[in-house]
Amino acid sequence: MDINQIASVATSLASAQTSDSVNMLVLKKALDSQAAAAVGLIQALPQLPANPNIGRNVNTTA
Repeated sequence: MDINQIASVATSLASAQTSDSVNMLVLKKALDSQAAAAVGLIQALPQLPANPNIGRNVNTTA
């Protein structure tokens, strides 16, 4: 194997490792963002009324 090939392979491996690290950081940031959005949606749900019978029945004989 030629010395130039060894340097080329080492450079490409270092570049791939850096690229993988950046991709993982972007993925983690996206997952954190999605988790925050999900928590926000869950917290935005209205609370159940104090009386559990209110709002659960539909009068169909009117």
